[in-house]
Amino acid sequence: MMYSVLKALCAIPLLCSVAGSAKTSFALQQEETLDQWLEAEGTFALQAILDNIGPNGAKVRGAHAGIVVASPSKSNPDYFYTWTRDAALVFKQLVDTFIAGNYDLQDKIHEFITAQAELQTVSNPSGTLSTGGLGEPKFHVNQTAFTGDWGRPQHDGPPLRATAMITYAKWLVDNGHVDAARSIVWPVVQNDLAYVGQYWNSTGFDLWEEVKGSSFFTAIAQHRALVEGGNLARQLGVDCSQCESQAPQVLCFLQSFWSGTNIIANFGGDRSGLDTNSILGIIHNFDPEADCDDNTFQPCSSRALANHKRVTDSFRSIYPINSRIPSDQAVAVGRYAEDVYYGGQPWYLATFAAAEMLYNAIYQWNRTGEMSITDVSLPFFKGVYSSAQVGKYSASSRAFSDIMANVTKYADGYLNIARRYTPCSGALAEQFSKADGRPLSASDLTWSYAALLTAKERRNAIVPGPWGQKSAHDVPTTCSASPAPGRYQTATITGWPSTLTPVPTSPTPCPAPNRVKVTFQSITETKWGENIFIVGSVAELGSWNPEAATPLRADKYEDSCHMWYAQVDLPAGARVEYKYIRKSGDGKVVWESDPNRSYKIPKKCGVSSLTLKSSWR
Repeated sequence: MMYSVLKALCAIPLLCSVAGSAKTSFALQQEETLDQWLEAEGTFALQAILDNIGPNGAKVRGAHAGIVVASPSKSNPDYFYTWTRDAALVFKQLVDTFIAGNYDLQDKIHEFITAQAELQTVSNPSGTLSTGGLGEPKFHVNQTAFTGDWGRPQHDGPPLRATAMITYAKWLVDNGHVDAARSIVWPVVQNDLAYVGQYWNSTGFDLWEEVKGSSFFTAIAQHRALVEGGNLARQLGVDCSQCESQAPQVLCFLQSFWSGTNIIANFGGDRSGLDTNSILGIIHNFDPEADCDDNTFQPCSSRALANHKRVTDSFRSIYPINSRIPSDQAVAVGRYAEDVYYGGQPWYLATFAAAEMLYNAIYQWNRTGEMSITDVSLPFFKGVYSSAQVGKYSASSRAFSDIMANVTKYADGYLNIARRYTPCSGALAEQFSKADGRPLSASDLTWSYAALLTAKERRNAIVPGPWGQKSAHDVPTTCSASPAPGRYQTATITGWPSTLTPVPTSPTPCPAPNRVKVTFQSITETKWGENIFIVGSVAELGSWNPEAATPLRADKYEDSCHMWYAQVDLPAGARVEYKYIRKSGDGKVVWESDPNRSYKIPKKCGVSSLTLKSSWR
């Protein structure tokens, strides 16, 4: 191994003297704190998402505008499709990021909504717009129907998509664009809500596309969408009678998934019922204004916490990488213990979700100023705090502080597990090996990146807006399974008004820096005599002149992590385009493939440095 390290180092003669200090990539990653890793990985993840969205995504050429491709992988497995569920979850995160101030995402949001309006009209094996076609799970990236065998219908796509679009519609309303919300967004949302109201009590395939029956994840998404849809309809002065009539009935149905000790993830399939589907449903249903309500399975509720322990503990003994981890520490998490897909491995998004649910609970405890431990939740609390006892604890108590510290450390443990098995490039696949942590299955899974970002944000107490749980948590005394007939109409979007452009908020009292130290990392395998440089659109990066390009260092280059890096001071607020180039000893210059990389350097309080990770393409 040392020979290959010397080759990389001696490509830059001044670095040969440090060859003896080479470290493993694992040790290099551990030099970062979790905060530092999340900042760098978060920046990488957002760009990785954009790289997987048409029409300009660097890794998904041929995808239609606004189409989210699940993964660039086209074989073993072939995920080069758009799934309604995945796309909705990804864009819910992007809409929240937009609302938080990243206004560069607005055009992407408009393209997404326009694309979904078009997809709603595509006839497919599940039907047409008015005959069940909205339950079709996936399409080709050019927006044509996928007609092969598949687990269909899947009823989670329409409510998830409705929620993503409702979130943007609420922003429009809050910012004085009621007409756009009513005339452009609502017709698309209305179709999805009509589908939810008509089909919520029909069987379909779960989010893993394996079990046909009734799914907790689907039902909880349906309840939220109907509640939010009804609230938005009232704001817009339009009708959503099926929202009002069906939301309470879906909530009533949701109660049947509770076994007394955990959530039964699916009615159907020969499994224990312990499934990360339930944790994913809980974090989707998180309302930052809610109390610890069991009926809506809020993250801090006794039901959610008890279920979290039972689900995550089910992976402790079946994954070798978890075998030596104490019972009070986090572990790698997969889909469900009986999983055989790709040999049944941990998933990045599942491990992130285990952390995110706990950060949500921490937020709710801090907001309400109290914490209740019941007989149901006691096993969870004892797992992280051995002295836990049934009772109610105020924020001023020592027990509250101690438990909060332990739960925070426990939640961070899940992120550290995922961090440990994330390659130094930052790329997130679908799964990682239960034996040694190697990335497996589809590369650059878009949902993995979105899950990383939402977990990071909740850890920082950055939460989405409420969805209306406060007025929608009472379970009817009598449940009815009668659906509401759906009313469907083609939603045609001919354009978006230019007047929707957000107005930036006033500057914060903290002064923003004029310059930002940007560390560029390129994971690039090199041959003897090759060097890596960065060149770009600003003077600091050579103004596209290869002779003036900035050289990258190789003192962290390893067999397992081919890292080249350089730190460059760049003007805050500037949009920079750049590429990496190879220079060999004979003067030959090789450029990365198109398109140019692009990044807008943030100009905001507290951001004086950042890291941009990438791999040679």
